[in-house]
Amino acid sequence: MTALPETVKTYLVGGAVRDALLGLPAGDRDFVVVGAGVQEMLDAGFRQVGRDFPVFLHPDTGEEHALARTERKSGRGYTGFVVHADPSVTLEDDLRRRDFTINAIARAEDGTLVDPFDGARDIEARVLRHVGEAFVEDPLRVLRAARFMARFAPLGFTVAPETLALMRQMAASGELAELVPERVWQELAKALRAAAPGAFLRTLREADALRAVLPEVDALYGVPQRAEYHPEIDTGLHCELVCDMAARLAPGDDLIGYAALCHDLGKALTPADMLPKHLMHEQRGVAPAIAMSQRLKVPNEHRELAVACCREHLNVHRIAELKAATVVDLIARCDGFRKPARIDQLASVCEADARGRTGLAEADYPQADTLRHLHAAAMAVRGADIAAQGVTGPAFGEVLRKARIAAIAAARG
Repeated sequence: MTALPETVKTYLVGGAVRDALLGLPAGDRDFVVVGAGVQEMLDAGFRQVGRDFPVFLHPDTGEEHALARTERKSGRGYTGFVVHADPSVTLEDDLRRRDFTINAIARAEDGTLVDPFDGARDIEARVLRHVGEAFVEDPLRVLRAARFMARFAPLGFTVAPETLALMRQMAASGELAELVPERVWQELAKALRAAAPGAFLRTLREADALRAVLPEVDALYGVPQRAEYHPEIDTGLHCELVCDMAARLAPGDDLIGYAALCHDLGKALTPADMLPKHLMHEQRGVAPAIAMSQRLKVPNEHRELAVACCREHLNVHRIAELKAATVVDLIARCDGFRKPARIDQLASVCEADARGRTGLAEADYPQADTLRHLHAAAMAVRGADIAAQGVTGPAFGEVLRKARIAAIAAARG
């Protein structure tokens, strides 16, 4: 490769700078290039990959280098932007288009910080603040704010009041309806992989945006539960606590997180005259879990586990009372013989449900290991051994089921 001209300056930007200032492990590094055009980048050996705006891969490191650019709103939604990139665009111009001050910091090659919007100060103060009024032009930024809170709330971050006010304005405009499901799911999945997904829900609700993005979850807030079982009482708060517990039990696992998010959706459909009891909420939750999964186009595996957890979580809570035959049928309904990991996942979500209650975060939940133990016993029954006995046809399934029931009964001692 040939070197870029001396007039061209390269800066490390975005998350790499932010996370270094927070003392967090380094992730991907992104760079912005000031004073160059497309041809100069190509002449220096960079490979262009950006379609919507000029992004290049470094010929040696493969790291992304984007030309400094500006963006101008040209339509509704988050795709209606005109991008302008040429050597005249300054570093400050590029940083100004970014969402939050903590993401609008650059580091020069000599280590000097370029921080025109006081992002380092906001990092120190633990404040998530928008860069400028152009924030309102991209409705996806409402979800990004909530997603950053899912990651940074444990570090003490709060959303600046003026930023929250803009988020409410954006929610009221109706533009959140322009977000395509894939992008909503992308942000939700990232939040579920973070340390505090409950903060994602809480932030969206504070911005009056949760009902537009996840109406099935928003409907849980204000729905009471029996205080002797749920000291937090509010079902929406319980959902936050369960999501946070799921993140603690299965860090970085959005499959477990999504099922935890969905497990109690049926409580929003409990008839008012039945409250605060929620009889049949497991069955009522299946339809909204399917509807939300289809609307967001979540992966099939996520939808299937969410439905299984909706339907079965109370059965798992009382697994010690279930007959061996009932346990076999539960495993079969969850496809746990064909997909063994499903039962371990179900156990984790049910533990998150039990411990995602005010004052019960450190409670024991032996049911999870009981379910795993009984499942392992049933899985030890081999169809090949039954076939070796000469059992075939319709009788095979019944003999296999009886052998699994006997194995679970024996495992209980």
